[in-house]
Amino acid sequence: MQDTNNILNQFSPISLAEMDRVKLMNRIDTKFAFRIGLLEELLHELKSEYKILEINTIRTPKYESLYFDDEKFSFFQDHHKGKTDRFKVRIRKYVESNLLFLEIKHKFKGRTDKKRIETIDFTPIFDDIQQKFIAKQLKKDIALNPTMWNTFQRLTLVHNVLNERLTLDFNIEFKFGEISCPFPNLVISELKQEKLNRSSPFFKIMKSKSLRPYRLSKYCLGSMELYGEGKLKFNRFKRKLLYLKKMNNDTTI
Repeated sequence: MQDTNNILNQFSPISLAEMDRVKLMNRIDTKFAFRIGLLEELLHELKSEYKILEINTIRTPKYESLYFDDEKFSFFQDHHKGKTDRFKVRIRKYVESNLLFLEIKHKFKGRTDKKRIETIDFTPIFDDIQQKFIAKQLKKDIALNPTMWNTFQRLTLVHNVLNERLTLDFNIEFKFGEISCPFPNLVISELKQEKLNRSSPFFKIMKSKSLRPYRLSKYCLGSMELYGEGKLKFNRFKRKLLYLKKMNNDTTI
């Protein structure tokens, strides 16, 4: 990681206050997955095109999330069924900023719309304000329970000119109860754009390395690992899960 830190120091910094132009709360998301051994090479190619988010001198901040679903795991199943109108609900802590938000991501016809309200702590039970917020976004009352903890570190890159933001998540781990599922060798990246632009430098670099977009959320990955087929049906995701696990284990794919 020392070599990677040296490269990160070569990026020009951008502050949270300067991030307003790329909030992109309504956007197109494109995900990619690759081995962490490729990260250093990618950063060398990206450093002239992007700035890096820096918070209190930290460029690899930590994120903690608590995800929620109903007893039937409807959010997971909607994704598995390929529904174009689906949700995720979580409380996320931005550790270095010491900020927590109750966040709802709504995926609709290829776009992601994120709404959030600030909260003071992780909680397994929602208060009245939180319940009303959830019901308003989901357009129905639904009983939600915690299903998964997720932690990771993130690099956030902002293009110098284009209205796009790139996140690269690593040191990914999923937990619930006594079960822990780490993915130390996996990087999940997400290119966030106002509209799809394959001329993005990151898109071009991924194409040059024969890495194609990969549609599988961290929530789905963690849910499959934590609960398995005894609890969840995920036939359509088995190939993707196997691919990511082989990548994490650094075996030939």
